[in-house]
Amino acid sequence: MLFDSFTLGKLALRNRLVMAPMTRNRATADHVPTAIMATYYAQRASLGLIVTEGTAPSADGAGYARIPGLYNDAQVSAWKVVTDAVHAAGGHIFAQIMHTGRASHVDNLPPGARVVSSSATPLPDPVYTDSQALQPASPPHALTEAEIAAVVAEYADSARHAIAAGFDGIELHGANGYLIDQFLNGNHNTRTDGYGGSADNRNRFALDVAKATTAAIGADRVGFRMSPHGNFNGMGSFDGDDAQFIALATALGKLGLVYLHLVNHESMGNPPLPATLSAELKAAFGGTFIASGGLDAEKGEALLQSGAADLIAFGRAALATPDLVERLASEAPLNTPDFGTFYTPGEPGYTDYPVLAAT
Repeated sequence: MLFDSFTLGKLALRNRLVMAPMTRNRATADHVPTAIMATYYAQRASLGLIVTEGTAPSADGAGYARIPGLYNDAQVSAWKVVTDAVHAAGGHIFAQIMHTGRASHVDNLPPGARVVSSSATPLPDPVYTDSQALQPASPPHALTEAEIAAVVAEYADSARHAIAAGFDGIELHGANGYLIDQFLNGNHNTRTDGYGGSADNRNRFALDVAKATTAAIGADRVGFRMSPHGNFNGMGSFDGDDAQFIALATALGKLGLVYLHLVNHESMGNPPLPATLSAELKAAFGGTFIASGGLDAEKGEALLQSGAADLIAFGRAALATPDLVERLASEAPLNTPDFGTFYTPGEPGYTDYPVLAAT
């Protein structure tokens, strides 16, 4: 089943393999995509669907060094080179829209931008900057309700920019401790207004963003990624989290989103994600379900055969192996990821991984 075609919204995917979104930091300091990014993604276009690295919907959301954005004309033009290259190679590509929120440092932001979040508690972990290396994360400003409405509008504008740039759709990054997750998570969200204090209120921002982006570009072009029990960026489990995420999945399904992408980072030291919760989330959403997290071909095939997932996302395997589809199909060995070049500038560890014919 991994190599079977699949219909995703209006797209005909040639297989059920998805390239998971992975931060690579190859954009410019001004958050504009570079030419080598077109090469990188086009090299991997044989996967059924590519989901890009996290891409900022606004200047405030660009809190990591050299991550791309989708909030100005220069970024749209540069991304068009990437999407054209992927489409020319027969692939499909979604932009993952990621607002870093408090996972940020002011040195990484454009002039005049600020660090924002659902609450004013700083990220406990340091953030890398090109100017000063690792630095304590900048304290965030807690968004007011009026400011939240403006941020929601920024997501919608970014979705429109994505379509203008030639993307087939977007994935809303509601996982891993970034802004949407900072509203979802009861450990960080200490608000007492309409965006905090209860499960429904904590889900409200995610749903506002989902409604705004689907209104902007259509529900068949919008996916959502979530990470229940994820502890990345100071998140973690909280009281009532399973019920809250099931309610969120139900609401996203009613909006008609094109897929739900579940993150399971157990292989990276996260707490185990119960299989029962995954099944409940899939049932609650009722649409295309993407599984990810340390999966190989055997595990992915088993999930497809059992009906536990519809698509299987590969992260580091896709990062290191441009011809991943071909190698999995022929049961050939994969390249070994070079961890030292995951986030460094330039081509090494990015566009120079060999394909099978060259090994």
